[in-house]
Amino acid sequence: MNKDRGYRKSNIPKGAQRTFEGAIFDVYQWEQELYDGSTETFERIVRPDTVAVFPILENNDIFLVKDTQPQRDTVITAPTGRIEEGETPEEATRRELLEETGLSANTLTLWHSYQLTSKLDWFVYVFIGRGCKKINEPTPDAGEKIEPYPVSFDALSELVVSGKMRGDGFLERIFLEARHDQKKMDELKAKFFG
Repeated sequence: MNKDRGYRKSNIPKGAQRTFEGAIFDVYQWEQELYDGSTETFERIVRPDTVAVFPILENNDIFLVKDTQPQRDTVITAPTGRIEEGETPEEATRRELLEETGLSANTLTLWHSYQLTSKLDWFVYVFIGRGCKKINEPTPDAGEKIEPYPVSFDALSELVVSGKMRGDGFLERIFLEARHDQKKMDELKAKFFG
């Protein structure tokens, strides 16, 4: 398969067969030669990549949201969403930011990206959006209830460290380290505020 998503190549080996096609997840299988010359069936799950953005408002608050969806409880999170076919991560971030919050960012900076496991062909790209201004009313998907939840940097730190905000492991580690090292805290603030 090795589909070109426009910004990265898929991790699915050439010749893999799709054995399941779902609304979000697909499963691919292929025969893999092992070190002793035998073969075994390997598989990988594929889903659209995701973006998240920490929008910084003019007053330096970070615009989080309370996100409620039919299949789970309400979570405090950064605005997030799937990358649509043909979009770059930055284009998807701008679209999701506008849809979920009505905000537009002057600049977007990629903070970090990660893949949870090699068995899942899915990357998450996390951006910081600076100079965010409201230019529209939010238009969330029918399966989302989005409530604005702007917080100060210190409140964000407390939400992440306390586990009250849905994180990705990276956030918790970065904020915990920064709480115990002023130089790292200054670097983290610089990431957010420039």
